[in-house]
Amino acid sequence: MITHNEVLETNNMIQHSNLDVRTITMGISLLDCMDTDIDKLCGKVYDKITKSACDLVKTGDEIGKEFGVPIVNKRISVTPISLIGCGTGQSGYIRLAQTLDKAAKEVGVNFIGGYSALVQKGSTKGDIDLVRSIPEALSTTERVCSSVNVGSSRSGINMNAVRKMGEIIKEMAYLTRDNNAMACAKFVVFCNAVEDNPFMAGAFHGVGERDRVINVGVSGPGVVKSALEHVRGADFETLCETVKKTAFKITRVGQLVALEASKRLGVPFGIIDLSLAPTPAIGDSIAEIFQEMGLEMAGAPGTTAALAILNDNVKKGGVMASSYVGGLSGAFIPVSEDHGMIDAVNAGALTLEKLEAMTCVCSVGLDMIAIPGDTSAETISGIIADEMAIGMVNNKTTAVRVIPVLGADVGDTVEFGGLLGYAPIMPVNKFSCEAFIKRGGRIPAPIHSFKN
Repeated sequence: MITHNEVLETNNMIQHSNLDVRTITMGISLLDCMDTDIDKLCGKVYDKITKSACDLVKTGDEIGKEFGVPIVNKRISVTPISLIGCGTGQSGYIRLAQTLDKAAKEVGVNFIGGYSALVQKGSTKGDIDLVRSIPEALSTTERVCSSVNVGSSRSGINMNAVRKMGEIIKEMAYLTRDNNAMACAKFVVFCNAVEDNPFMAGAFHGVGERDRVINVGVSGPGVVKSALEHVRGADFETLCETVKKTAFKITRVGQLVALEASKRLGVPFGIIDLSLAPTPAIGDSIAEIFQEMGLEMAGAPGTTAALAILNDNVKKGGVMASSYVGGLSGAFIPVSEDHGMIDAVNAGALTLEKLEAMTCVCSVGLDMIAIPGDTSAETISGIIADEMAIGMVNNKTTAVRVIPVLGADVGDTVEFGGLLGYAPIMPVNKFSCEAFIKRGGRIPAPIHSFKN
């Protein structure tokens, strides 16, 4: 039961600390839509998505209004499309992307994820066709998000795929050069991708999931910052307890919304993802939490330790509030979506190398980072390889979402709009890794992967 005091606390968090349910995401399996005839396949996919999610947006809005909890986004994730479109060829995959986009517009969601492939150990012809289609698919659709998993702690890193990712990102940047490389903002490269992630751009509906499921992503960096203001100067034990208790309260809100959405839609409840995901709004920043912890600015010595504290205690508080915490729960550190991180980059306190170090202890990885448009494909692949290695060795999910903006250089700022915000162009190491990336093949998994 939720007590009267919890209701009052929740109202205060919503009104003064930017607490929101960031997304209700309906996962939909498309495995029963498979067909070698592309026209029939697209028809089945469109019909299943529109019938399954026809009430998703309306129900989310009604719950938000009745409970007084802002529900910012309503989204859909589907089975990795590389599996569904296998045998239809590159043009068939593009047809499927356009079908996904049309279905997303019909039901009113802002993003649909799952234009994805899992190639951590190797690629089928279908995988290759989908990957090659990504630039055109994302540049000609508005709401489709894509991801490719190129590594895992069990399989190692598929360096052929890593090399290809650099080329794909450069091609997307060129095709959307008149829109600040927006296609790149809808694409993420993973190591150890999870199958129940409700957050875009990396969401997809895993093959081990039920036919339909409701996953909810809750966010509240502003709430954590407000709570830490009351224990300013206290020891680390007090700081940790404060973060845990706050995460518990935030997760309770998500649990309430998730169960209500599940009941009204008649769709099983999946997971709560408690992730401190910032927005461009003032007071909704991970970097401001670091400052409240005692750092002058994000990137200062101690930042990685502060992030480790935050990430661990968010998870500890969340699992006490719900038995179904999943996804990528923890702290996200996107640059473009966090005004405090942007300020730190502009001040010279935060570099790409420091962000990479921070990803060893956060929930995901290098996220929404704008880089010079003349950065080579091999350098982008090298950045991806480094991040995949962190995920593989540490048995955690890592990801890269970088945006090379053509015509932009260090010192420039690019606007993406909405939740994506704006970003300063960050400098990239100029030394070449071309010969390393061109080796190809697969980096074997580390020894700890052989546990069974």
